[in-house]
Amino acid sequence: MNCNRNDLLLYAVTDRSWLRGGTLYGQVEKALQGGATMLQLREKELSEAAFLEEAKRIKALCRYYGVPFIVNDSVTIAAAVGADGVHVGQSDREAGSVREALGRDRIVGVSAQTVEQALLAEKRGADYLGVGAVFPTGTKTDASEVSYDTLRAICAAVRIPVVAIGGIGSHNVMKLRGSGICGVSVVSAVFAAGDITKATKELKAKTLEMLG
Repeated sequence: MNCNRNDLLLYAVTDRSWLRGGTLYGQVEKALQGGATMLQLREKELSEAAFLEEAKRIKALCRYYGVPFIVNDSVTIAAAVGADGVHVGQSDREAGSVREALGRDRIVGVSAQTVEQALLAEKRGADYLGVGAVFPTGTKTDASEVSYDTLRAICAAVRIPVVAIGGIGSHNVMKLRGSGICGVSVVSAVFAAGDITKATKELKAKTLEMLG
């Protein structure tokens, strides 16, 4: 399945760190109301049963808003709920294995930090790449930074769409102009905001400006 470049404009990735007494469902709906164009459910602490139930609810919400629903890492959960796709890191299952498990009609995203990793992921069937961290980020403490030049080199080397990830917000997204990306993937810029809908709208507008 080819990933629509427009769906990658503002790619929101969930995180339970900022629920502040609310629900993940409620936060995701606010992001979708604000114009998020793709949603990835990322769960590192939940049991498989709880992850599965959350995935069912979030998938239904994404369907209602017409936004692709991606599961982080877990091919099993993605297949069980009929998610639109899976995103895997370099330490997870490689793209070819994920593609084999999910079939041709699902989206496969892969994290990459080098041109070599990007080319290999594309060769093995990735539909899009998440490249970063392009700025310092507190969301993934083990993420090493990717320079603007490397980001641009990756975009030039592959034919599949690329989103930048890591530490991106309205304050710095313009620095990515001219890199060749088709969108940004964010966590805290959306979900740590006091007003998630407003923050999503503002970042989407800034990202469109950056791409224009």
